[in-house]
This record gives sequence, C-alpha cells and structure tokens, in this order.
Amino acid sequence: MTEVERLNSIANAKILIKTILKQTLDNPNNPASLNFFQADTYRFYFLMSFMWEYLEGNEISQEYAISLVPKKYASRIKRLQVLKQSVALNYIHESQSKVDKRRRIYKPTDQLIEDFLYYTNSIYPNISVKS
Repeated sequence: MTEVERLNSIANAKILIKTILKQTLDNPNNPASLNFFQADTYRFYFLMSFMWEYLEGNEISQEYAISLVPKKYASRIKRLQVLKQSVALNYIHESQSKVDKRRRIYKPTDQLIEDFLYYTNSIYPNISVKS
C-alpha cells in the first residue's frame, strides 16, 4: 500500500467511525428501540440479523431467532432473555403459529420497522434504489 493509499484508507476509517458513533452511541435522537438494541454487542448483532431475516421474508420462530447470533456471543439464556425483553418492550411481536400452536413466531413491530428504517436512512441518506 502506498503512502497516499494509506492516508486515504485512514481518512475513510475516520469517516466510518464518526458515522457509526454519530448514529449509535452519540445520537441523542435515537428512538428507545435503537438504544435498547445498541446497548451491547449481542443486542446489536441480534437486531441486524433479525431485521435481515425479516426483510428477506423469512418466518422467524423462537429457536431460529435465538440462533441468529453465534453461540460464542451469548448463552442460550441471554439470547432468550433479549428476545423476551424485546417482546415485553413491544419492539418485537410474538404470535402463535397457525400450524403448530406450541410454536411462537416473531416479527418486528411497526414501530421497530419505522425506527430501523429511519436509522438506516440517516446513515445512508443519498442512496436510492434504481428500478
């Protein structure tokens, strides 16, 4: 890597760091839902994985939801606690499967979807999808 490339890479790294911090920990306008999920690494990883699966149109059962983040990041109890807390705080909706009444299905609430889309648009305000 040349000196110019290195300096450009450092400048890019600084922009990335400032953007992430500005939109996460240092953002006083973050909605409560985003603050909840940004409180620790596991929750943030869970949010990103959960929203990815939802936006891909995948059905998310309890077992699937708690398996979204590798086991090395949190115990099964912690993973289940975060899911249940998310439901209790009305960030994630829990419903009963129509096929198997014992099975629980999860999806983000309308408020979490709105908060998440606002968050992503604030990070990438100038990106538009071409049809």
